[in-house]
Amino acid sequence: MELRALRYFVAVAEELHFGRAAARLHMSQPALSRAVKQLEAEAGALLFVRSSSGVALTAVGAVLLDEARELLGRAERVRERVRVAAAGGARTLTVGFLGDASDPDATALAQAFRRRHPDVEVRIREADLTDPTCGLHAGAVDVALTRAPFDRTGLAVRELRADPVGALLRADDPLARRERLELADLAGRRWFRFPEGTDALWQAYWSGGQGREGPVVRAVQECRQAVLWNGTVGMTLVDHGPGGEGLVVVPLADMPPSRVVVAWRGSPSSSFSFSSSSFSADSASSSFSGDVASPLPSSSAGASVRAFVEVAVGVYGR
Repeated sequence: MELRALRYFVAVAEELHFGRAAARLHMSQPALSRAVKQLEAEAGALLFVRSSSGVALTAVGAVLLDEARELLGRAERVRERVRVAAAGGARTLTVGFLGDASDPDATALAQAFRRRHPDVEVRIREADLTDPTCGLHAGAVDVALTRAPFDRTGLAVRELRADPVGALLRADDPLARRERLELADLAGRRWFRFPEGTDALWQAYWSGGQGREGPVVRAVQECRQAVLWNGTVGMTLVDHGPGGEGLVVVPLADMPPSRVVVAWRGSPSSSFSFSSSSFSADSASSSFSGDVASPLPSSSAGASVRAFVEVAVGVYGR
């Protein structure tokens, strides 16, 4: 199996729609369909169940998705190490982002950083929702623009912005007509959730501090499809909107906001705690202080990270 074919497959699996996947890959839909059919022929099994409303992964497709993501990630790390070695240590910065990179401030950050540091070559690594550090703990990136909370061991973190969250529901859900909800209103409902092994603090926040049952998701589009197809519930950003027809977002009054942060490897000057067993809006909102002056790297190797953090703080207005 070629890496290019696996990239095509992952795009379709994450979008669950050939048209959207083709647009994401900047290719025609017929060409994408042919590539996936060829991959299915190589695998000797169907990877998707196709219908007029979209596609769904088969059991074989779900297995291949996990393996393909791991293989593509490993190939990217190899490619980056070889590229840096060939460049003789040229000044580069690898930045990690969560999979849903629709934040307008992130676009402004890219423009501002380019203006101030045109000599730095920026490499982007997009992570799915199972890794809120975007590869920091694994050493795959130098700095991450992401969301808290997560395990900060060995990391320094600076808060940039706080965004309200709400419940993502089907439009025909009885709760969809409410102007505001509380977590208690969603008690007993099935939620989309992240796989076992996902950062416990991150899992606790997006599950409202409770153990949940429901479909396992890794990407934003999978979250939306889980709600649309199964009638499950979950949380999303209020400002992002539902992201598709048939879905609505209702603000959650007792959930602390989701905090946009910039993180890098270093020793934090303070710590925060977030317990899934004692979750409340008050405790969670005080579990992270964005005004703490975390130390920036001062070595020459950390110059690009320092520059990125300083520009990010300026763009986000903190």
